[in-house]
Amino acid sequence: MDNLNELKAIWQTAKTDGLPTTAEIVEMAKKFRYQKLRNKVLSIVVGVGAIVLMFAFYLNKPDLAISTIGGIICTVLACSILIYTNARSMKRFIDMHDLSNKQFIEFLEQTRHNQLYYYKYTQVFGLLFSSIGLLLFLYEFVQKNTAMSAAFYTIAVLWTLFMCFYMRPRNFKKQSAKMERMLASLKKINDQLQ
Repeated sequence: MDNLNELKAIWQTAKTDGLPTTAEIVEMAKKFRYQKLRNKVLSIVVGVGAIVLMFAFYLNKPDLAISTIGGIICTVLACSILIYTNARSMKRFIDMHDLSNKQFIEFLEQTRHNQLYYYKYTQVFGLLFSSIGLLLFLYEFVQKNTAMSAAFYTIAVLWTLFMCFYMRPRNFKKQSAKMERMLASLKKINDQLQ
């Protein structure tokens, strides 16, 4: 009986400050799943919409310059990369039902690994194709005026550099920090349960 009282005293003195409740954990998982699915669906819709608009406006114009056609092809490739990667990863989030704590932590670690791969490789190729596509696509329209060409290409290159070297790392750090906080709190809870 004395051991039971000691165990009860230890149980009641355990520090649970900073640990979310089970309802908060379930809500966090649902919110995470919903946000990721929403973002993936939105990315797919934007990619398909861009491809449809490209073909709708420029498919019936046989007198396009080779640079414009190259720009369209590069832009369609960038949109296709976006559509493919988001459609492929959507299955993981759709199948994310009734996971145990350990399975959810493994799921988040795999998601973090996928985000790193996307940041290092997939996003780079998508940004490369879309930037080249933009520069090639509008060449035909701005080539006649030297000042307009210089202004356009200066703005386009500055925008690409801004997106590549400022926005992309900044967004990745924010997403990564958010994922790390979520993983740390869930690991802390999981360690308490074991």
